[in-house]
Parts: sequence; C-alpha cells; structure tokens
Amino acid sequence: MRSKTRNAIQAAGLAALLAILPMRAWAMAGMEETIADVMVWVVIIVVPIGALYLFWKVHVLPEVYAEKHNHPQKHAIQVLCLLSLAFGGLLWPIAWLWAFTKPTSYKQAYGTDKHDDYFLKPDGEHGSKPMDLAIVDDELMLLKEKMDGLNKKRDLILNTQRKDSAPVNSEGAQ
Repeated sequence: MRSKTRNAIQAAGLAALLAILPMRAWAMAGMEETIADVMVWVVIIVVPIGALYLFWKVHVLPEVYAEKHNHPQKHAIQVLCLLSLAFGGLLWPIAWLWAFTKPTSYKQAYGTDKHDDYFLKPDGEHGSKPMDLAIVDDELMLLKEKMDGLNKKRDLILNTQRKDSAPVNSEGAQ
C-alpha cells in the first residue's frame, strides 16, 4: 500500500516537472548569453594572468631551491632565473641544473661550500642580522686567555722537567 502511494506521488512530481520544463527552458535562453559573456571575460583576463603567474613561479624554482640549500652562488642563479624570464624560459634548464650542483672548486677557493648568508645568526627576536663584532671580539679574548693559560702551564711543566733532569755538576757546587 505504501509503495503504491509513493509511486503515485513520484509519478505526479514527474508529470509536474515535465509540464514546467519547457517553460523554464524558454526563460533561461537569455541566461546562456550571460554565462557565455562571463566565460569570455574570464578567458580573456583571468587565464592569461594565471598563466603568467604560473610561468613566473616555475621560473623562480631554481632560485628558491638555491636559497633553501644555501648554494654558494645563489645570487648568480637568481640573475639567471630573471634572464630566463626575459628570454622566454630558454635559460631555465641551466639555472635548474646549476641550483642542484655545487661548484667543485668553490670550497677550495673560499673555504666553504655555503653562501655567506648561512653564517648569519638564526632568526630570533632580532631577526637575521650578521654576528655582532663585539661578541666575536669577546670570544677571541676568551680564547687568547685560555691559550695564555695553557702556555704558562706548558712552560711550568717544561721548567720543572728541565730542573729534574739536569745533571748535577760537582764543580759548580763550590
């Protein structure tokens, strides 16, 4: 009994929908033109801006990687990425390869394979700032004091060893 009433209600709803459908389709005829106009403006304005943004983000990837891994020549990679943007991406593969390789003789020439920014203080309440020279001078003074102390100990030990091992001269004891 329930299924019969349910089927009857569904049939009545379907008949009402079919009766209204041609009228609704006629009313939406102007809506199609509006949708088409909006889509044209989206394709003309939004898609090129999105494509340029994506092109730019892809072309700065080598620079981002070099920055993240403290590549010693990250500024040169940055310049190559900018040139690649200007030349339509022709130089981008070179920048990409350069970012993923470290120069073999750079460490021999400069003593490190990291960029100078790597040796900045880590971010704290003061941000990234170069090490304060006063702190470096204090550390150098402490190291000099330790070295002086160690030299005095060494001299003291050497003097005591010389006195202990020196032969006693019978003629000089008069």
